[in-house]
Amino acid sequence: MENWANGLEQVAITVTDEKGDFIDMNAHSRRVNLKSPDDNIIGKNIMGCHNERSQAIINHMMSSKECNVYTITKKGQKKLIYQSPWYKDNGDFGGLVELSLVIPFEMPHYDRDKN
Repeated sequence: MENWANGLEQVAITVTDEKGDFIDMNAHSRRVNLKSPDDNIIGKNIMGCHNERSQAIINHMMSSKECNVYTITKKGQKKLIYQSPWYKDNGDFGGLVELSLVIPFEMPHYDRDKN
């Protein structure tokens, strides 16, 4: 089966295990997060890639199992960053997943609660 996640050209997916070690990245994540296509961070710890402020947020997410969601502007693009815990089939905490999606600067919002 093809790795469908590698076909997402505007969505970077990065996954860690419960210790914070990188276990998967899709092709777009590799393009935007690695300095060179030959680099490999699989097996390395997420803390080595982040500053003290970010490390505190990561530690909080790992202990509280809470999401962290925000937007950024980088290289002329607006992105939604969605960081969430993921869980193994047995229900145990598996680690963190980050989705980084390129979004328009202005976009419609639909209230599905209104009739």
